[in-house]
Amino acid sequence: MEISKKLPKENIMLVGFPSNGLVGTFTISYLVHHLEMTQVGEIEHPDLPPTLFVEDGEILPPIRIYKKNNLFVIMSDLPFDPFVAYDFAESILDYSKKNHIKKIIIISGMETVNRDPKAPKVFGLVTHKSLEKLLYDYGISKFLAGSIFGTDAAIITSFRKSKIPALVLYAECHPFFPDPEASIVAITTLARVLNVKVDTADIQKRIEWLRIQHRNLMEQTIRSLQQQQEKKPGGAPQIYR
Repeated sequence: MEISKKLPKENIMLVGFPSNGLVGTFTISYLVHHLEMTQVGEIEHPDLPPTLFVEDGEILPPIRIYKKNNLFVIMSDLPFDPFVAYDFAESILDYSKKNHIKKIIIISGMETVNRDPKAPKVFGLVTHKSLEKLLYDYGISKFLAGSIFGTDAAIITSFRKSKIPALVLYAECHPFFPDPEASIVAITTLARVLNVKVDTADIQKRIEWLRIQHRNLMEQTIRSLQQQQEKKPGGAPQIYR
């Protein structure tokens, strides 16, 4: 496994949570593991079901904060509804302000109408014009048209009102199954942005392990996405081309 030790000089926050294809969960879990990031905190919310996870004999809370040098991570292992998502976003912003975060990067998955399952693409959406150049520099296609709803919309709504610019990386994926191919594309795209070298063979092995490890999480996420889909006005697709 080859990983560059050259991490960003400015403070950057990565955010991942269960969504379509578990892309955000897989991507952030992979980087936390291979960059050997240290858990430095956790986020609690009274509306989340009381849940703990155990990994290698260690008890883990569902929403954790990690850090290594100037790179921070907030990741959730529980799906949540849009109302809790607003509080989740505000907690991220509050923590980011206290730690002088200059940029937030969110990783998520999106269902698309015309998707090549063997060659998923990544699209970028920015909350502030100051990040437009980043899309160009790293060859990330801009998310030009479509609709965002549910948890993603709640989080992005809070971020776009903040002074801290945010980039959302959306990987095309299957909405109701863990999608390793989409996760690999998301990981390699994020690695370019962070100047971190990754080995795709190693990623594949890690993704398969995560897919088995998170079977129950995928089932919970599917139920959450289906509930949000039923509440979505007009039944418009999440993104269209």
